[in-house]
Amino acid sequence: MRAVIVAAAVAFIVSLFLTPVGIRVFTALKAGQPIRAVGPATHQGKKGTPTMGGVVFIIATVIAYVAGHLALTTLPEAQIAQIGPTITALVLLGLMVFAGAVGFIDDFLKVRKRNSLGLSARGKLVGQMLVGALFGVVALYFPSTNGQTVGSTTISFIRDISWLDVGKVASVIIFIAVVMATTNAVNLTDGLDGLATGASVMVLAAYGLIAFWQYRHWCGDLNYSRGGAYCYSVRDPLEIALIAGAAAGACVGFLWWNTSPARIFMGDTGALGLGGLIGGMAMSTRTMLLLPIIGGLFVIITMSVVIQIISFKTTGKRVFRMSPLQHHFELAGWSEVNIVVRFWIIAGIGVAIGLGLFYSEFLTAVG
Repeated sequence: MRAVIVAAAVAFIVSLFLTPVGIRVFTALKAGQPIRAVGPATHQGKKGTPTMGGVVFIIATVIAYVAGHLALTTLPEAQIAQIGPTITALVLLGLMVFAGAVGFIDDFLKVRKRNSLGLSARGKLVGQMLVGALFGVVALYFPSTNGQTVGSTTISFIRDISWLDVGKVASVIIFIAVVMATTNAVNLTDGLDGLATGASVMVLAAYGLIAFWQYRHWCGDLNYSRGGAYCYSVRDPLEIALIAGAAAGACVGFLWWNTSPARIFMGDTGALGLGGLIGGMAMSTRTMLLLPIIGGLFVIITMSVVIQIISFKTTGKRVFRMSPLQHHFELAGWSEVNIVVRFWIIAGIGVAIGLGLFYSEFLTAVG
């Protein structure tokens, strides 16, 4: 646990003090956020606020990962956990960095063109698909010495569902779909100051707790006397917890500057990076179908867009004043801070339900 706390603390400190540097750098580069003319009028006041802030917390997460591994070398747990970089870390950090890179290209093009249009929708989806495919193959085709892979060939809820084995090829396709879904969901949520950042902190903290619990009841731990339904067959759970803690800490440090009124935006760089990491967390902890509950706010906001598109294309009418959902409430007269806090509450409820289901399954197995 000490290594996870060290990683979270280092990430928080690095992000907290590096973000002002990022604000100055991106301001000097004139990397201001273009604002669409269509939308709440209050958003026009945000024009020119530096974007691409996701670069800061992605860097902070990677630095904190290294710091966490240095802390691991002083712990007895290091006799069980791998001290050096693992395939699990390659997949999770790779998803964050490379999905963030797709977002960075999008942000760069927006800034260069001085409008809200960056990569085309097709270009962005292709980029997300390639990132998901690359790390999906690594997750499914590179087992450890005991045969364990980062991803699984079976569909999972709180554990792998053994009778839903779909094979490696289909699992890679599912991996791609999950990564594309989470990256776009976080991106859609990132519309108000601090909204996506705060929600991501909760989701990442939840996955940190899940992964650490799995580590304490890990089938790969030779000192853990119980097996079967009492242990979890995942690969490198302590590594997952460490990265989740680092990313959550980095987001908290960034939130200091990103909360209303935001001094910097995460941009697509941060939104896609966080989405890729969250998708990877769900796959590596074998909680794929639990993700829509833990990330309930992301699902609600994404569905508001889907419902709006379907309704407009089939009936010509809009269900919401504007989508994503947070903008509907802005146009209804809610203040930005009220929307963000209330949506954070919804995100917290989803996380609480997800953690409750996860823990209750373990109690049922023990009982």
